[in-house]
Amino acid sequence: MIFIIKVTTNKEERALDLISERVQKKELNVFSVSRTHGLRGYLVLEAEDVDSAKEAVFNLPYIKGIIGKPVEYEEIKNMFQPVVEATSIKEGDIVEVIGQNFKGEKAKVLRVDKQKEEVVVSLLAAVVQFPVTMKIDNIKVIRREEAEE
Repeated sequence: MIFIIKVTTNKEERALDLISERVQKKELNVFSVSRTHGLRGYLVLEAEDVDSAKEAVFNLPYIKGIIGKPVEYEEIKNMFQPVVEATSIKEGDIVEVIGQNFKGEKAKVLRVDKQKEEVVVSLLAAVVQFPVTMKIDNIKVIRREEAEE
């Protein structure tokens, strides 16, 4: 059975360690505890039954609780097997921010760092132009540089 555990954001590693220590100490029927790719504030726990999962996380710091009922691996497999997409974002593209603080804003791409999967953009609506660095998956291309010419 696979359970989603809600934890304090940015404390996932510490929570994972605390759960692992309890499982080893009490010899619970928990098979694995892991972080997911790109999802902060949650851990995934695989246990034999609901009671083992509850006992593994009960009353630990940073743990907020078990979310809902057990899930199937098919529902969460994309969190463990991220799909690497070919990045087609280029310098000069006009993009829309679809995540983070500037959601819905349009921006121009100044730089693309494919290794870090980050882009540096300049917001078009800003009075003072300044560079903003964000993850590639937080933007979508709405117009190519070639289309402007």
